[in-house]
Amino acid sequence: MAIRPEEITAVIKKQIEGFAGSTELKEEGSVLQVGDGIARVYGLENAMSGELLELPNGVMGMVLNLEKENVGCVLFGNDTLVKEGDPVRRTGKVAQVPVGDAMIGRVVDALGRPVDGKGPIKTTKSRPLDIVAPGVMLRSPVNEPLQTGIKAIDAMIPIGRGQRELIIGDRQTGKTAVAIDAIINQKNQPNRPICIYVAVGQKQSTVAAVVQKLQDAGAMEYTIIVTAGASEPAPMLYIAPYAGCSIGEEFLWQGKHVLVVYDDLSKHAAAYRQLSLLLRRPRAAKPTPATCSICTLVSSSAPVSSTRPTAADR
Repeated sequence: MAIRPEEITAVIKKQIEGFAGSTELKEEGSVLQVGDGIARVYGLENAMSGELLELPNGVMGMVLNLEKENVGCVLFGNDTLVKEGDPVRRTGKVAQVPVGDAMIGRVVDALGRPVDGKGPIKTTKSRPLDIVAPGVMLRSPVNEPLQTGIKAIDAMIPIGRGQRELIIGDRQTGKTAVAIDAIINQKNQPNRPICIYVAVGQKQSTVAAVVQKLQDAGAMEYTIIVTAGASEPAPMLYIAPYAGCSIGEEFLWQGKHVLVVYDDLSKHAAAYRQLSLLLRRPRAAKPTPATCSICTLVSSSAPVSSTRPTAADR
């Protein structure tokens, strides 16, 4: 079979005429220093605060420091998989967590990934981890009670929907038990709130026991558990309360009530202090001593209350 040059020429011309060139611009930097859950990256001049970064071996990072010569980011993964000189790419997206009704009844990590073995979470919605909270004047007044089911608390120090309440005490004094009882007590309450339990720095066995207790009481049907275990890096402990907030705010803006439990914030303060010292940024006040832990009940009242603290609360 003879090859006809004019046929080959016609095919090449047709391909050239139909060629549509497209260019994709990606900003890429390199790792200057890595260790202890943080990394310094050079070359990302247009990076945003809170933006997600792609690092090798599937490790993700989030920008916290915007400095003149480099950016400081925290790593959501094993920092031993990242080495000096590795490429780093911007994603153009701020850190987000999946939200929606599909989250109810599930146990997720600080990035919203399921850890309960029940398969993927089917939701297309997501919310940023860090947003500006509504001001005090924009929030609705506290005019509806939140019953914990413990008569002494409900009688002497009642909690209202839209109010924050600290549970402070030494170890093994029953702070978590009070919070879990409050979640279970919402089962038969009118206008039942969605409950979110954020376990920060807890052992996996402790979280598993809480999940089992809620399942036995039938409370998981309206509860979401966000866990950042004691064995996880400090960045995961740092963002866990933000993840719980974002998940709850999705229901808040739907006009629903939400009860969020942070257990406990003393470990969150220690994680933030660690990251602040490593990144050489202004650190918060000294965290609570190890002999005293803080468990926080935050109840949001729709439509314009918020589970996030304001500047006045800090």
